[in-house]
Amino acid sequence: MLNGLNNIDIKVNGDLCTTDATDTTDSYEIQDVPATCSGAPEGRLVLLRHGQTAWSESGQHTGRTDIPLTQVGRNQAISAGARIRQAFPNGFSEDCQFVSPLIRAQQTAQLAGFSHCTPLEYAAEWDYGCAEGRTRKDVSALSGVESWDVWKDGPKALPDFMSDSCQEVLPSGEIVKVVRTNGESLQEVSNRTQKIIDSVLPKLKSGKDVIIVAHAHILRILATRWLGVDASYARLLRLDTAHYSALGTYKGDRVIVRWNC
Repeated sequence: MLNGLNNIDIKVNGDLCTTDATDTTDSYEIQDVPATCSGAPEGRLVLLRHGQTAWSESGQHTGRTDIPLTQVGRNQAISAGARIRQAFPNGFSEDCQFVSPLIRAQQTAQLAGFSHCTPLEYAAEWDYGCAEGRTRKDVSALSGVESWDVWKDGPKALPDFMSDSCQEVLPSGEIVKVVRTNGESLQEVSNRTQKIIDSVLPKLKSGKDVIIVAHAHILRILATRWLGVDASYARLLRLDTAHYSALGTYKGDRVIVRWNC
């Protein structure tokens, strides 16, 4: 799904999902399709992005800052859980549920009904370094890097004087600590997603479905790693708050089974 399109139909491996980025209701009717190759079926890897936060609404880069869900985000998580249970009626065994260590993902997992998730360190969001807690416009103005872009330029292009630590008061009145360091390059994040794949692959090979509750960029980059394409293609895979995608295999190839559902 391409950035900038609000309503798009995406058809991958025979499965059709229609999504509207502004829609927070459960308005999806998705028929389950197996993602199997010739011979023994393999499991599917379900990727669920956390629900709305104050910063996902404001456009501030939200990497390692431990920011909670808004009430809208909590409602989104409940709705996402219902959609996933409809699409995957056999569910996920306790040893096949994983979550980022960050609170917004953990809250989403609980509210979506995946209460047995094991925290997975590698599933934390991209460390945006000096861009943390700042909008793209703010980063460009502060750094002097014209039209700075996380995909094209990355956090490591930012000057050291932007490194600092502070506290920010959210609209809810909650206070979060913001730490800005050197951050991660896109390739470093991609390498980290391989560790996620390696950890769940034996379960998928045994035919079990696996779910990971995490964040937009890490999950999009994980998808490119799964497909074996350059990590920069992740910018073309839009993943809205509290929406899920699924990866699998088809005729021996790794594929996207469904996206942004």
